[in-house]
Amino acid sequence: MYQIVTDSCCDLPYQVLQAAKVDYLSMKIQLDEEELVDDLGKTFNYDHYMEQLRNGATPTTSQINVGQYLEFFRPYVEQNIPILYVAFSSALSGSYSSALQAVELLKEEYPDPQVKVFDTKAASVGEGLLVLEAVRLKNEGKTLEENLEWLENNYLKVHSWVTVDDLKHLERGGRISKTSATLGSILNVKPIITVDQEGRLTNISKVRGRNKSIQKIVEETVKTIVAPLEQTVYIAYAGDLESAEKTKQLLEENIKMKEVKLYPLGPTIASHTGYGCIAIFSMGITR
Repeated sequence: MYQIVTDSCCDLPYQVLQAAKVDYLSMKIQLDEEELVDDLGKTFNYDHYMEQLRNGATPTTSQINVGQYLEFFRPYVEQNIPILYVAFSSALSGSYSSALQAVELLKEEYPDPQVKVFDTKAASVGEGLLVLEAVRLKNEGKTLEENLEWLENNYLKVHSWVTVDDLKHLERGGRISKTSATLGSILNVKPIITVDQEGRLTNISKVRGRNKSIQKIVEETVKTIVAPLEQTVYIAYAGDLESAEKTKQLLEENIKMKEVKLYPLGPTIASHTGYGCIAIFSMGITR
């Protein structure tokens, strides 16, 4: 048997991962002088953090380093338990590269460490969706190699449609200019963002007003989704549950799905999107 592991950028609540028997590494967040651990809500005070974001806090995040990966992987290697690490997009963090370096270092210590690192080219519950698919396949009796093959054949079918309400965080992350952020705030412009084939965040359009931005990400989901009656669609939200519920209602008015689940956007991802971000994740046509 093998172990599926991931990182906290998958934005699945820790209870979900615990029930699925998935282990995970935590990203770290620096807020003023305090270092916070993104443990997917196990101890993290999510509501307090979202309120700080809403009030203008500007946290920074740090990638998982090689040493942390070594410490995390080594107990499995020592027990000869193969690992499938379903990882945060390499285009958004250096963590993936650090994981690969850790595997190479383990090869110097152990004759044949069975650690497979899969780059999801996804973020938040887009990554989490692939984690849950990997769990499903494992529970169906698929081998690690069969699981990895499925991930490689299907990861580009994950669609992420995102709108943010606070342009300041996109400006700070270098995704839009200060002028664009200022002008956009004045004109109430909301960017529509997706994750491209390389796993990068890409602005595809912009609309004016919160309601129109939510309507737009719903429209894009409806256009790209495949077999909605056979899948769970996920909505992630940064603090604004009311808008998430509105998004769910609008989705259900436009398309019949097996199920829609709402999860809080994790604090690591929310640090870059700001309060009020709404994202929809589904499986669809190859992006």
